[in-house]
Amino acid sequence: MTTAGTQVTRSRGFTIVELMVTIGIIGLLLGITFPALRTFRMESLNVNCQSNLRQIGVLMASYQNQNAGILPMTEFLPAVTEDGPVGGLPWVMRGYMERDNKCWCCPADNDEANSLSTGTSYFYLPGLIRYMPNVQLQVQQAMLPSMLDPDLTERQLESRRIGFEARLVTNLYQKDFMRLPLLHDSIDRHPGTRIPRNALFMDGSAGISTDYSEILDQDGDDDGDGG
Repeated sequence: MTTAGTQVTRSRGFTIVELMVTIGIIGLLLGITFPALRTFRMESLNVNCQSNLRQIGVLMASYQNQNAGILPMTEFLPAVTEDGPVGGLPWVMRGYMERDNKCWCCPADNDEANSLSTGTSYFYLPGLIRYMPNVQLQVQQAMLPSMLDPDLTERQLESRRIGFEARLVTNLYQKDFMRLPLLHDSIDRHPGTRIPRNALFMDGSAGISTDYSEILDQDGDDDGDGG
């Protein structure tokens, strides 16, 4: 019983149907948001990866400016030893960038057992091209006079060999520098954002690496210059 002027209000809770609808809407929003956030994160890592490559490209350009335009010649990946990674591009470029600089590793790389143990996520393609048969044939021809010189030590011969390889590989890049990458991810680490890998090119740009096998096959038939 209520007195005059008094109003009774009753709170009304959610019904089961309303609660189920609300949960369904929240689930739908989460289903839309999470993939978008993941894509955004992967794209952010992709941009940072390309930024790393461009920074390395600037330092490689400085190296070339101080070495008559010749590319560094080293292994395509550092060797893993008990004392840490040895050799490879981070070792050659240590006077330009510390070997433990974060730019050597792709920000999407979490492979501790493999790529990170070498000190870099990036594969140095000239270090592989140096072993192409046509390159090695020209190196052998250019090295013949030096090998017949009894006054040269093994260290001097190796230095000359590396010099010949560097010039030959540099010439190959200068012929098709827009398609043949210098560095690329050793593994595809950005699914959904690029196909197949990020890469650094001779002109210092960073972008998507295309199929360069055709270029190498064509250059395999060239005579080249043992310079």
